[in-house]
Amino acid sequence: MRWNALFLCLTVAAAAAGSDTASAQQNRPGFFVSSATSGTGNLGGLAGADKICTQLAKATSAPNRMWRAYLSTTGTGAVNARDRIGNGPWYNVKGQLVAQNVAELHTDKANINNDTALDEQGRTINSQGAPNRHDILTGSTTDGRATDMTCNNWTSDSTGSAMLGHHDRLTFGKPGSPWNSAHPSKGCSAENLRGTGGAGLIYCFAAD
Repeated sequence: MRWNALFLCLTVAAAAAGSDTASAQQNRPGFFVSSATSGTGNLGGLAGADKICTQLAKATSAPNRMWRAYLSTTGTGAVNARDRIGNGPWYNVKGQLVAQNVAELHTDKANINNDTALDEQGRTINSQGAPNRHDILTGSTTDGRATDMTCNNWTSDSTGSAMLGHHDRLTFGKPGSPWNSAHPSKGCSAENLRGTGGAGLIYCFAAD
């Protein structure tokens, strides 16, 4: 009987440990807003933008995931942002659920706002007293598909424009603004991106 009781205790403990491990794996960081980029619309194309996400992800507890920038491209070989970020679910670096899947991410159920759209170190993008940086480069429609506003497919720091999303979901202080398709930029230079409240930041998602 004593051995049976001991075996039962060990089995329960192992199951609990396995459950905790599974939970930790499930809540791994899979979403953040980049703390910095080139500051312009020239990110080095999609490959360069993905590299930015991968480099910044080293500050998270899931640095080895397959990190991809939420960006669309247009023209020959056009790419939709929604098609390059995996299937979800995605959690921010504090373990808060952002969306269960691609469909939910592109509805009002997406949990993206100033409190959840954090950078790779868990910091808010618009800290109190700092310049507004809520314009995030996406080049996308509200359903995550390509527009023709992509700063020449993320290689231009001058001509063209970019479709921008509002990470805080606010427009002039009013809620309801799309996180991924709020308005186009004035241009692709750092000055033009700053002119509407941005800094050339991007959304990074884990695609694995």
